[in-house]
Amino acid sequence: MAVPYLDHPLPAAFAHRGGAAHNPENSWPAFEYAVQLGYAYLETDARSTSDGALLSFHDATLDRVTDRTGQVSRLTYKEVSAARIAGKEPIPLIEDLLGTFGELRFNIDLKDSGTIEPLARVLKRTGAWDRVCVTSFSGRRLLAAQKTLDHPVCLAVTPAAIAAVRYAGHPGKAMAARLARSGAQCAQVPRQIATRTFIRRSHELGLQVHVWTLNTREEIEHALDLGADGVMTDEVALLRDILTERGQWNPRVGAQPRQA
Repeated sequence: MAVPYLDHPLPAAFAHRGGAAHNPENSWPAFEYAVQLGYAYLETDARSTSDGALLSFHDATLDRVTDRTGQVSRLTYKEVSAARIAGKEPIPLIEDLLGTFGELRFNIDLKDSGTIEPLARVLKRTGAWDRVCVTSFSGRRLLAAQKTLDHPVCLAVTPAAIAAVRYAGHPGKAMAARLARSGAQCAQVPRQIATRTFIRRSHELGLQVHVWTLNTREEIEHALDLGADGVMTDEVALLRDILTERGQWNPRVGAQPRQA
């Protein structure tokens, strides 16, 4: 059964970490630039602080991308809020992103188990159930999120399901039924896994295939030629230009044309 999150014309274009090739990753300027280009889908990561704040942040520590150090899950939000991405940009709260960009859809990668309860609270407060897709490299984390969220949301399949689709041959009705019961709607995979065969098998199961993280013209065009339903990229201007050339650029409703 289709979910509202995926009802946008295909192929879907995802701004990975907001579009990290143009502005600091997961920063307000990154998301704002992707929005200006017309992106309907923004991809981000979720990390939780010790007091349950849900951040748009990739790493377990502040060290790599901010002017502070420390493990995010052991710091309070007050402590984390003093950090600056690239020395100048505050770390966004996912709730603020959902509220600021109320017409956009967010792909949220849960990076630690502490993000599940905060995400449930954020979605209850914002009512953004139809605007998020929840994914994770941890199948256990995904299943826990599914049980905790008390409203249907778009879910990516677990790593185990990806492996089954990749290696099991013809998927069959039993696998399709299991995926349907799980609520999974899409497979989000690296380009090495997104072969023509994998995409065909996923489509037989009713799954969209979103491929990450493609940052060159060759990679993007290859995935699209294979039939990928979505592309995640840091190079948001490049992906927009390629899709425009192919007659496949589908900006969000109400977006104004913009020159990069």
